[in-house]
Amino acid sequence: MRRTVFYISDGTGITAETIGHSVLTQFGAIDFDTHRIPFVNDEEQAHGAVAKIRNAQASTGTRSIVINTVVEPALSEILATSGALMLDVFAPFIGPLERELDLKRESRVGQAHGLVDFQEYETRINATNYAMSHDDGIDVNYSDAELILVGVSRSGKTPTCLYLALHFGVRAANYPLTEEDLERQEIPQRLRAHRARLFGLTIDPQRLQQVRQARRPNSRYATIEQCRMEVAEAEKLFRREAIPVLSTTNTSIEEIASKVLSKLGINKHLY
Repeated sequence: MRRTVFYISDGTGITAETIGHSVLTQFGAIDFDTHRIPFVNDEEQAHGAVAKIRNAQASTGTRSIVINTVVEPALSEILATSGALMLDVFAPFIGPLERELDLKRESRVGQAHGLVDFQEYETRINATNYAMSHDDGIDVNYSDAELILVGVSRSGKTPTCLYLALHFGVRAANYPLTEEDLERQEIPQRLRAHRARLFGLTIDPQRLQQVRQARRPNSRYATIEQCRMEVAEAEKLFRREAIPVLSTTNTSIEEIASKVLSKLGINKHLY
């Protein structure tokens, strides 16, 4: 089964897509063909979106699904003329909140992802620069790091650090365990002063082999034997040094980031 889904927003569409994706994953038997239509903030844009929805319905012969975060009611009414199933993300919350707060909402476009807090934005940009300059042991001065991810090469350290920086403003560094580190079976000297901020990432050797093979085909680095050895030795090191550890094999970046922050007691929020 296949259905067409439109994420429609008067802003970037990130909120609609994030929430919509979370809901749609509950219906694994359906193959969803998704499209994002951002910045629908006037009647012309709304009618243009309606035309796209109607074209999709005509070509597929099935009713489209619209996940909508447009805040202006008049524009949502235009979108509803498409005949699609309209799912307004904000609707279930607005009424109860208005009654509880005794206050009518303000139809303000783009507040969820707009540049409304320059200090917070600068913090996230600085954290991103920090993650990039402290990636894979490039800069080994970890005095300003809020956390340091440790693991074998290609275990997911870099994308997790960047996610933590972009979404939480966390200064996250990472250190790749070398064969020498694994042979010594002890925390590298440069990390010992920061022990409380260390968090280990591990991964299934077969998955690691696939990732490395794509990066360096047919190299010793990518052999299953090398991957098994490194993962086994890294996990042994984590146990020996009592470093908290998480497998990234079947874990999303979002979940990894959340668990790392929770385990290390770093209380930062998305917004």
